Amino acid sequence: MDLTFSTELRSLREQQIARWADSDAKWERRLAELDTKWERRLAELDIKWTERWTAVDAKFERHLERLKSELLRWMFGFWVSTLIGLGALFLRR
Repeated sequence: MDLTFSTELRSLREQQIARWADSDAKWERRLAELDTKWERRLAELDIKWTERWTAVDAKFERHLERLKSELLRWMFGFWVSTLIGLGALFLRR
């Protein structure tokens, strides 16, 4: 009886270990598929955001250039009017 019970127990244990190994392989395969899927999605998002930020950066640069030229015109107008005013004061004496 002990030998039969021991043999059955060993057989059940081996079957359970085989099921766990099969289950582990399935989980590993699923995790690998999910990992690949997420890596692909993150790479796509990275490309998309890089393109968007590049466009925003270019737009910002154009805007800054326009502001810079406008500021230079206002500065030139201010200094010219200041010099004209100072010249008028000096010539008045």
